[in-house]
Amino acid sequence: MGVVLDTVGKLLAGYLQKEVPGYEPFTPSDPEHLRSIIEPGDVLLVEGNNQISGIIKYLTQSTWSHAALYVGPVDGAAEPDGEPHVLIEANVGEGVTSAPLSKYFPYHTRLCRPVGLTYEDRNTVCRYAINRIGFGYDTKNILDLMRYLIPLPIPQRWRRRMIAFGSGDPTKIICSALIAQAFDAVRYPILPKITRAGSRQARREILHIRDSSLYMPRDFDISPYFEIVKPTIVHGFDYTALHWADKQKPLQEVAGEFGVFPDAVNSPPLVPEATDEEAPLAVAEVILSANH
Repeated sequence: MGVVLDTVGKLLAGYLQKEVPGYEPFTPSDPEHLRSIIEPGDVLLVEGNNQISGIIKYLTQSTWSHAALYVGPVDGAAEPDGEPHVLIEANVGEGVTSAPLSKYFPYHTRLCRPVGLTYEDRNTVCRYAINRIGFGYDTKNILDLMRYLIPLPIPQRWRRRMIAFGSGDPTKIICSALIAQAFDAVRYPILPKITRAGSRQARREILHIRDSSLYMPRDFDISPYFEIVKPTIVHGFDYTALHWADKQKPLQEVAGEFGVFPDAVNSPPLVPEATDEEAPLAVAEVILSANH
């Protein structure tokens, strides 16, 4: 029976990880800017496009379905072309693995940075995640996989509980709990102690989920303790240099080469100066004056 459940679990995990065709991010990431600003300890949120991503986004009412922790180059882990693995993540059917940053270049991403985290604690967070590479996903826990296949509409107050229902360690790994546990190792907060909500029921629900260590990618986005870093504007942004498809490319003066406001020049006065009404001096008088 165990072999049967393991086989079915692997098939379900493969289906949930299958990408949905036709995905095109509305705002794809900028690879060069992302590489230049990402730091160890940053959390990279991803708008995934596989089967489980759509369900997670629906249940959490969020754009983000996946989260990975940037730890810097992992020793002994690299792509065939030599690109180092710098992300630690957990996936259905795979467990905890490392990945290169380029894996998520085609996707819409968001960078969340812990504020004020010390250098020592940052290393502790990264080392915690790295040490858990290889932790597997128990595909025999069939209930954790089958509930994601339910297409029925779920009331909002039950959506997060739907993810928590019947879960054990495998679901905690899936739902960003690995990253949450890494930050908890240095007592860095993710969710606030007081959560604003529209009703008491929702407030109790969120507090319960926080205490049960069940976190979702959106929790890093809404956390008041994580800064949202925009790769394209963090080093400055000149909107006048953009080239719009429906307009001609801006002139050099407008684009900033000579500046929008040129230096002042000495222009002639608006009112002409008064002219000398006296008769001009004779040539002899001018020469005589010069000799004196």
